[in-house]
Amino acid sequence: MPTPTLLVLDAEPLPRLGRLTGRARIEHTDAAHLAERLPRADVLLVWDFTSRAVRDAWPGEGPRPRWVHTASAGVDHLMCPELAASDAVVTNARGVFDQPIAEYVAALVLAMAKDLPRTLELQRERTWRHRESHRIAGSRAVVVGSGPIGRAIAHTLGALGITTALVGRAARSGVHGPEDLDRLLARADWVVAAAPLTDETRGMFDARRFGLMQPSARFVNIGRGQLVVEDALAEALAKRWIAGAALDVFEAEPLPADSPLWGAQDLIVSPHMSGDIIGWRDELGSQFVELFEQWSAGEPLRNVVDKQRGYVPGH
Repeated sequence: MPTPTLLVLDAEPLPRLGRLTGRARIEHTDAAHLAERLPRADVLLVWDFTSRAVRDAWPGEGPRPRWVHTASAGVDHLMCPELAASDAVVTNARGVFDQPIAEYVAALVLAMAKDLPRTLELQRERTWRHRESHRIAGSRAVVVGSGPIGRAIAHTLGALGITTALVGRAARSGVHGPEDLDRLLARADWVVAAAPLTDETRGMFDARRFGLMQPSARFVNIGRGQLVVEDALAEALAKRWIAGAALDVFEAEPLPADSPLWGAQDLIVSPHMSGDIIGWRDELGSQFVELFEQWSAGEPLRNVVDKQRGYVPGH
């Protein structure tokens, strides 16, 4: 078998691919030159998982890679009709971010329940003000998204004594279907958005859904920014329809300096960092190398994405 050409859509720092020396012809590209270099690539590694360059470059002329891997859990940034209809296999980084994101969600829940943001504000003001906080054990959560990340969140929240319901694309053992979501939202203390971005999930958290939640409920989004109608969330917070929220993902990233979300009442804003622990890039690189070894040996690949659904099925 000829030495395959691996094309890397670059982002700094570059992936560590030393284990592939002599086993692949490695080329690097930026977004501007991706289209011209795609035809000679056998494999495309989308290391710059914030780029939408693949969506623009894939419909062009010439052959296309047989395998595309993105160093992210979501694939909406690269999927286009031409890629979805092609014979190319698409894989993702499922498994790297599950537990870190679950820990981050637990940290946000604890911070909101125990009013830690206000504690830090008062400390900076040198103000001693006693308050009471909320008990977490015995509260209820709904996690929308029943994949590995959603399941890790449910498990971690369960360790805190929170009764958690998972909602997925279809009902099955241990997972509620979409038809149960409104009923569960009306009873939840914590609502966590962890779903992939699809036509069905885009804008699913809108004014109607925020209106269903309890005034004491808090909302967390670590899935995709486009799951949420941001103006509706800002209104829900301003009108006290819900007690608070935390967003780690946004419709536009970086969040523009003039976005009203920066000053929204009782909203925690973080810069898309929930899964990014120290060493996460090395884990992503090692995962790709392992997949490359499977692919080179003709073995079935793990983490194969259903290109019509937009995620890895089966869970």
